[in-house]
Amino acid sequence: MGLGTLLFGWPLAPVYGVIKLGELLRDQVERELHDPAVVRRRLEEVEEARAAGRISEEEESQAVDEILRRMLGQ
Repeated sequence: MGLGTLLFGWPLAPVYGVIKLGELLRDQVERELHDPAVVRRRLEEVEEARAAGRISEEEESQAVDEILRRMLGQ
């Protein structure tokens, strides 16, 4: 890292920090969307809600479709 980069780059350090934070958040979201354990847990929650009568069969179908679409990235 040169002296010029150090002198002129430090004002942009917060911007670089925000960019890095955004990348970390994006990576975490990607892991959660495609993690089979998370997908299974969400599907089980929908199934439990249907069994308890909190949602209708149509709502269950829509929720399952949405979970699977997100998992597949569509």
